[in-house]
Amino acid sequence: MSLSVIIIEDEPWAATGLQDLINKYDPSIEVDTCLQSIEESVVWLQNNSQPDLIFCDIQLTDGLSFEIFKKISVDCPIIFTTAYDQYALKAFELNSIDYLLKPIDLEALSRGMQKLNRLSGAKPEKTILSAQLLQQISQMVKQDYKARFVVKSGSHLLSIPTTEIIYFFSEHKICWLMRQDGKKFSINQNMEELEKLLNPQQYFRLGRSNISSHEGIEDIISYTNSRLKVRLKFQKEMVVISRDRVPGFKKWLDT
Repeated sequence: MSLSVIIIEDEPWAATGLQDLINKYDPSIEVDTCLQSIEESVVWLQNNSQPDLIFCDIQLTDGLSFEIFKKISVDCPIIFTTAYDQYALKAFELNSIDYLLKPIDLEALSRGMQKLNRLSGAKPEKTILSAQLLQQISQMVKQDYKARFVVKSGSHLLSIPTTEIIYFFSEHKICWLMRQDGKKFSINQNMEELEKLLNPQQYFRLGRSNISSHEGIEDIISYTNSRLKVRLKFQKEMVVISRDRVPGFKKWLDT
């Protein structure tokens, strides 16, 4: 008997990618449906038999996915998929809930599925998240993002709030922030560190070398192969957004 799975993920490209990985891991696994929101997930779970396993993203278009499990009891294992680091994920470990850290690869998926197989040897008890645990996880996910950066300007130190920073960029292995007045300052963090420190509602990683706020974008142009070109203020060269990033970018633009 094949395993039945549902995916709760608001990014269609991410859901498709996860489904492809599941098929590579085991073609016999059936993905019953891909759901994109809290509301849609609750309705589906209320009107269908529960699957053998749920893959669930944390942050959906209409809020944190933990709200789903406050509204309806789920008695199947849940593997969360998340871009958050180990500080938020400690709560999952305490409750024996596994997770896949984005970007997900086949090796990580295999580890999660192997853990599920080990647990399924004995019939697991219902995976019902307590209100206290839900609150704990929610508080950890709603982390405090960096509000300002201290930079050098000659012999002076400046404290620049993120509200004045229109984008960050990497050039010749040095990361810079661009202030709204067109002045740039070098910073100690790299792009990967910045991506974790910055509020994803305020900033979006356009590519390997650029993280921009809405205010930093001057122009957006359609480009070949379903990609986009973005012109940042005070920059001559345009940034190409890959096809995989385009759906998330469009969603971010609309927030």
